[in-house]
Amino acid sequence: MEMLDASDRETVYRRVVSCDVARVFAAWTRADLFARWWVPESMGASLASCEMDVRVGGKYRLVFAGIDAAFHGVYLEVEPNARLVWTNEETGEQGPVTTVTFEAVGDKTLVVLQERHPSAAAFQAAGGGAGAAEMLDESFTQLERLLGGAAESRAGAFGG
Repeated sequence: MEMLDASDRETVYRRVVSCDVARVFAAWTRADLFARWWVPESMGASLASCEMDVRVGGKYRLVFAGIDAAFHGVYLEVEPNARLVWTNEETGEQGPVTTVTFEAVGDKTLVVLQERHPSAAAFQAAGGGAGAAEMLDESFTQLERLLGGAAESRAGAFGG
């Protein structure tokens, strides 16, 4: 996981995932798959509920088990196999907008995740990206494990 400090109100993370774009995008947009990799195992928590209506104007809600937390927001852009943009509304107007892009690099996928806060003060109040790179790196490792399993488990996870 490569973390780039893009500005005083945003961070950008980059990672190449060893799987094709369609499968990586599916893992970001199908609740049954997303729930299996998003929460870092080291947190000792899991998703008790994962609701994702991945379309422009659709909502998502992630409720954690093991910790008192829930994330929710609205999808602003959905470009299949290329781009997702959503709001993070659990902190009200001070929440960031997250943009994730997916780019084929041979048979792998470059994933770029950008979190942009409404102001530098909101970014600092949210921790300025501190610790996020380690947690995201762990989540992405779990994503690769999910996508890179045995042929039978890949076929079962992706319906074919």
